[in-house]
Amino acid sequence: MKVARLAVLGVAVVAGFLAWRMAGDLGSGGSPTVIQETVDTDEVLVARRDILPGSTLKKSDLTWESWPRDSINGAFVRRGDDPEALDEIAGSVARTSFLSGEPIRDSKIVRAGSGGFLSAMLPPGMRAVSTETSPETGAGGFILPNDRVDVVVTREGERRGSGRETAVSETVLENVRVLAIDQTIEEKDGRMDVVGNVATLELRPDQVEILALAEQEGDISLSLRSIMDGEPAPDAVQATKRRSAVNVVKFGVPLQVNTN
Repeated sequence: MKVARLAVLGVAVVAGFLAWRMAGDLGSGGSPTVIQETVDTDEVLVARRDILPGSTLKKSDLTWESWPRDSINGAFVRRGDDPEALDEIAGSVARTSFLSGEPIRDSKIVRAGSGGFLSAMLPPGMRAVSTETSPETGAGGFILPNDRVDVVVTREGERRGSGRETAVSETVLENVRVLAIDQTIEEKDGRMDVVGNVATLELRPDQVEILALAEQEGDISLSLRSIMDGEPAPDAVQATKRRSAVNVVKFGVPLQVNTN
């Protein structure tokens, strides 16, 4: 009996050992093999946030993002083609809107110095109008783009009893934005001064008519406003609309022209 028990015990031990080995071999041999596939990529310039039409693009609005080369459209801006594209595109104006993560395309932006740049900067319904200026009539040449100014017209007044002519000045436009100013450098008293010859203003259509009539009536001056004034209030805009009348002298007869 003892021999039989020992034989059964020995068979059980051997079977258990074989089962353990088989389980170990099955576990190690059945693990899946992971194959890593290398994808050829390039970096594409995309919008970092939502961008509205007419917005000026800043460096903080743009970023490089890795894309598979097979998925890159030929119109996208690729870092491999133009490593300095981010610096070059900063300062451009968006023709249409961009969603966050959308690739930047040249067809949807207007680069600084190219045709259509000024029209892309204009808000809907606004106009860009240029008027001549000088250091004496343009705040000493200190007016720069995005400053806000008042437009003042100076014209001849009525003769007094002494026969001397008088001059009358009137503010015809208030708090308008300067889009651009044509500046040249001139030497004066041994130093180089920056002089603006032509200022381009952002105006509504009714304001364009006021400025055109004022230029015919007298000399135009630009009065630089404080940066703290900000955007004009709605009631100020309405007041400007109501004051859309300019005195014009035609063939010696004074007339008041209403541009409303």
